[in-house]
Amino acid sequence: MDFIYQGRDSRGKKVEGSISSANENAALAMLQQQGITPTGLTEGTQQQSIERQPIRLFSEKIKADELILLTRQLYALTRAGIPIIRALTGLAESSHNQKIKQILTGISDSLVEGSDMASAFRKFPDVFSPIYISMIHIGETTGNLDDALLKLVSHLEMERETKKRVKAALRYPIMVITAMAIALVIITIFVIPNFTGVFSKLGADLPFATQILIAVSDFMQAWWHLLLAGLIAFFTFFSRYSKTGQGALWWDQKKLRIPLVGSIFERIALSRFSRSFAMMMTAGVPILQCLSIVADSVGNRFIGAAVNSMMAGIERGDRLTNTASATGLFTPLVLQMMSVGEETGSIDKLLNDVADFYEEEVDYELKQLADAIEPILLAFMGVLVLILALGVFLPIWQLSSAVR
Repeated sequence: MDFIYQGRDSRGKKVEGSISSANENAALAMLQQQGITPTGLTEGTQQQSIERQPIRLFSEKIKADELILLTRQLYALTRAGIPIIRALTGLAESSHNQKIKQILTGISDSLVEGSDMASAFRKFPDVFSPIYISMIHIGETTGNLDDALLKLVSHLEMERETKKRVKAALRYPIMVITAMAIALVIITIFVIPNFTGVFSKLGADLPFATQILIAVSDFMQAWWHLLLAGLIAFFTFFSRYSKTGQGALWWDQKKLRIPLVGSIFERIALSRFSRSFAMMMTAGVPILQCLSIVADSVGNRFIGAAVNSMMAGIERGDRLTNTASATGLFTPLVLQMMSVGEETGSIDKLLNDVADFYEEEVDYELKQLADAIEPILLAFMGVLVLILALGVFLPIWQLSSAVR
């Protein structure tokens, strides 16, 4: 039986190809003997695409709170000494979420068939991230599965809190901008045309601001269907392009340059990199494998590409600090902390300090974000009101002056 595989070799490089074995478990064992850590394994032939992904059970992802609860429950059961298959079966029976129930049942069945835990969890890539699977693999091989699960709980909770803070900071400006856009469309399409009939009866020259409003209103009424179709086509194209490899890399790079929020996105990604890297190193994962896994988990492909460049530098024999400096992403203070960690042999502890430093900066910038956006929104609203006032009420004022 032929299998198409994707994975990483002992130096962290991506490898792919095909292998023949009696079954999937034998194929995984052969790859591990060759020093390859598999990230994907699909039954097929040489002519089939090696980029083919395993069949996905669900198109919708499980919520972060549900994944955290599941991981915490697994931690409690393994810490109590309950066998993992029995723990998975019990959680599947007690779960009210059908998706989680099917996932746990699938993992349990794989373990009963003789599969290792990492391979069983790897069958659900939409639910379990590369870091999650790697920590499961480390916990299983070292016999400290409960410690690995506890670290995963802390990691997932920190990710959830960061996302909540960003959403809370952006909620107010998004609501205000959306309300202003809706109001502008209503005024342009429904309000201005009513004034246009009154102005045309005056038979007088209209102010320039009024002429602009009438021209915009006439254009919107005549071509609104084309504008709507153009917006839909643009967002459809952008959504599909941003999901491609090149498009995602381009968009992730542009997100870092968005005024006010770009620096927040960058610090969040760097904090995620530092925390995940420290967690993997503490667990005893080789540095090249750490960088390879973390590069796919920072949440930004542009920064992930920079992490991959760090991996290439370390393969050439450079120090971690030198490769980090070459990316241009880290501040001198952070680089100094990395250098001290390398010299003292406590790079994992120093990286945790780096993550704390970035998280403090994220908290500060999120608090300042509302204060920075409010003046911009007020200025925009003031300009909008001024244009409407000049365009709508100025002719009325002129008419009343002429009558007097």
